[in-house]
Amino acid sequence: MALWRGSAYAGFLALAVGCVFLLEPQLPGSALRSLWSSLQLGPAPAPPGAGSPEGRLAAAWDALIVRPARRWRRVAVGVNACVDVVLSGVKLLRALGLSPGNGKDHSELRSRNDLEEAFVHFMGKGAAAERFFSDKETFHDIAQIASEFPEAQHYVGGNAALIGQKFAANSDLKVLLCGPVGPKLHELLDDNVFVPPESLQEVDEFHLILEYQAGEEWDQLKAPHANRFIFSHDLSNGAMNMLEVFVSSLEEFQPDLVVLSGLHMMEGHSKEFQRKRLLEVVTSISDIPAGVPVHLELASMTNKELMSSIVHQSFSASGSFPRSHFFTSGGQSIGASASILTVFPAVTSLGLNEQELLFLSQSASGPHSSLSSWNGVPDVGVVSDILFWILKEHGKSESRASDLSRIHFHTLAYHILATVDGHWANQLAAVAAGARVAGTQACATETIDMRRVSLKAPHEFMTSRLEAGSRVVLNPSEPVVEWHREGVSFHFTPVLVCKDPVRTVGLGDAISAEGLFYSEVHPHS
Repeated sequence: MALWRGSAYAGFLALAVGCVFLLEPQLPGSALRSLWSSLQLGPAPAPPGAGSPEGRLAAAWDALIVRPARRWRRVAVGVNACVDVVLSGVKLLRALGLSPGNGKDHSELRSRNDLEEAFVHFMGKGAAAERFFSDKETFHDIAQIASEFPEAQHYVGGNAALIGQKFAANSDLKVLLCGPVGPKLHELLDDNVFVPPESLQEVDEFHLILEYQAGEEWDQLKAPHANRFIFSHDLSNGAMNMLEVFVSSLEEFQPDLVVLSGLHMMEGHSKEFQRKRLLEVVTSISDIPAGVPVHLELASMTNKELMSSIVHQSFSASGSFPRSHFFTSGGQSIGASASILTVFPAVTSLGLNEQELLFLSQSASGPHSSLSSWNGVPDVGVVSDILFWILKEHGKSESRASDLSRIHFHTLAYHILATVDGHWANQLAAVAAGARVAGTQACATETIDMRRVSLKAPHEFMTSRLEAGSRVVLNPSEPVVEWHREGVSFHFTPVLVCKDPVRTVGLGDAISAEGLFYSEVHPHS
């Protein structure tokens, strides 16, 4: 009987320890282990995920992510801003009386049927996309239904506003935002974001964000990944109406970093309008003092001519441009009396995802441009080849008058920072910070929650598909992999992908902002 009572007591105590462990996971591990070992029941169980690949990776990131020696003080961001109306895509389309048919991509949406076909096309791929809805009345009807939907949520939207909002989370930074800011957006913005009076307007621009979850089904349709489909009838952002306000505000604000976005919003306009506006973009950038880095955030596009123009189209202009140098379509420096300018060499840094990277290569006849789309996780070697080509063809070098020296590439499973040697520091921390924020923001957590994330990056990969690249085997304990190629450095890190994302919109903007926040540009760059 005594023996039986002893066993019962031990079992009861073990159960109690287990309950304590579950209810008080923050209790010091040493206390739990001591109590557990006193029962002579073997080693105590490790906290969930602590020794997993995900846990090792997150711990390694925390050790690697350090603030740069020279930090940004004032960041100016422009020029697209709106209010995002976020809701379930499947539920909205059902409410509109639509059912899934054969998916079909549309470069521009003209009807509810176009919306249904495009949404089915991208949901079936689990891919993000953004489209312009040309029919004003139909869009407003859909927008009203969406805004009044019981589950609809309103958020800060637009790449510039989202990047500004992310920077504003750091209280030691002053942030200027120029864009079409209506009353609802102004209410949603962080108090640390300053909006010039000239940027305020009476009516908000609304963008509809149709989200879907991984594995979500709509009749026979099933999403392989969580993602979102965005559409709008946005004329203010499409015309980049706040570009001049943005540039005129910089002289007084005196930023040490400028972030520009919104070029993709011009897709709904004529070729002549696009050409004229791009010229004005480049001349505006030329007014920014030399030594102030300019980051260009790209976004989803379907117009190859517009993308090609952004990459290497030359423009005739008149007047003088006080920035450090001028740019020709061939990348050669020209004198003060010359008048040909291009976009890509005028910026210092780029941010883009896998869809934008491949579309850029296709539009500008770059490497792997015959690839129609990515098959699953984008091949690291292919991505590396395209990034290398951009920097070698359009980037900063001794023989080329270009400022472009940095590209931040992000996809669901991993990120790569590619930089021209000698111009940027702290990029190991920057790429790790960008990847970490992807996991926390998607799951809406302050820190990485091991129970809610998974490692989906390739376990091994080649660093190039066009030349004899290196073979890399991923080690979660050393999550940032570095390699070099003809004066260009690459920093790769996996992403801890959120299994049940709360919100996918704005992840790319948060990633770019976080990567820039931890980046340091050399003074002579």
